[in-house]
Amino acid sequence: IVTVNCARLLKADHHATNGVVHVIDKVIATTTNTIQQIIETEDSLETLRAAVAASDLNSLLESEGQYTLLAPTNEAFEKIPRETLNRILGDPEALRDLLNHHILKSAMCAEAIIAGLTMETLEGTTLDVGCSGEELTLNGKPIIANKDVLATNGVVHFVNELLIPDSAKTLFELAQESEVSKSTDLFRQAGLSSHLT
Repeated sequence: IVTVNCARLLKADHHATNGVVHVIDKVIATTTNTIQQIIETEDSLETLRAAVAASDLNSLLESEGQYTLLAPTNEAFEKIPRETLNRILGDPEALRDLLNHHILKSAMCAEAIIAGLTMETLEGTTLDVGCSGEELTLNGKPIIANKDVLATNGVVHFVNELLIPDSAKTLFELAQESEVSKSTDLFRQAGLSSHLT
């Protein structure tokens, strides 16, 4: 699937006497802002703006290149426990891993996404990007709230849930999501849960 500034290419290579015509499915608007400028001007990305500044990712998101930012909205940050959020925001390494887990290494418009697509993030992890009917999905969940916000250096999709990579989780959080959750309870009952957090 080929896109031009997120417009889908419907028919290609209509040769004319003075050139070639490609038919697309929407009017292409002028794009002037970088991904960083979109973050700075969008009210619903206020928490992300602070997180990007704290992790020193500003220069990457305004540099030349082609990225896809899966931008967590303020709502996405509010959904996770305050204690977890404060821990990540206070840990520069975990915060950088978290944000890099939301940046894909190439520009990916919604029209070009097909079911079962695996994309690599800047963190080196992978995300399953797909679609369910009209909705786009990440790791099987329809959490993309707004899609195809174009920037000069890529594209932004707003997501309403935070995607926390394993590298930004404590041992306790990892254990709770795995087959050793009963062992975690035993650590807690023995008063040793602080070692896992």
